[in-house]
Amino acid sequence: MNLILMGLPGAGKGTQAEKIVEKYGIPHISTGDMFRAAIKNGTELGLKAKAFMDEGNLVPDEVTVGIVRERLSKDDCKNGFLLDGFPRTVAQAAALEDLLDGLERQLDHVLYIEVPKEDLFKRLTGRWICPTCGATYHEIYNPPKVAGKCDKDDSELTQRDDDKPETVEKRLEVNLEQTKPLVNFYHEKGYLRSLNGNKDIQEVFEDIDAFLKGSNK
Repeated sequence: MNLILMGLPGAGKGTQAEKIVEKYGIPHISTGDMFRAAIKNGTELGLKAKAFMDEGNLVPDEVTVGIVRERLSKDDCKNGFLLDGFPRTVAQAAALEDLLDGLERQLDHVLYIEVPKEDLFKRLTGRWICPTCGATYHEIYNPPKVAGKCDKDDSELTQRDDDKPETVEKRLEVNLEQTKPLVNFYHEKGYLRSLNGNKDIQEVFEDIDAFLKGSNK
């Protein structure tokens, strides 16, 4: 099964990816992991990507697509894959289709975990961290026993810069803007399956599992 997993920050993509990989035995392939592996292995494309990253520049599509091709050509992807973080644009999505054609493969489904923006905002801005032991808390889902204090060592909890309301708002806007054309692209192609991510983690996975089992009959 060849899958793409999509969702805005905070939608629970990482958690669902782990569950899909465990159940279906296909590799979880994230853009970051691909880049790190290509750079570590010193491949030609990995070195090209590193040069752009070292200068603080975005890696061009042709290099990214080349690294994806290298990864999808490996033996562990023969029975399928779960792509996460790629494609990010319609141009990359079109390049992925050409790439898969060249590998005589085909995309099966694009799973899009949908959660209303206001709920994502609450999920992301409610996270607090202990600077001493690294314990993580959430104002709604996992609050500390004493507000603002770590249960383990009584340290004052802090918030990461990217969890602060103004940063989260901007991050969600940018991601929404980037995701919409991709969602439309895959919807028109008939690949898209939208799933309600505003449920318990296990319920979301059960919905994904039921869909994948049904689509394989």
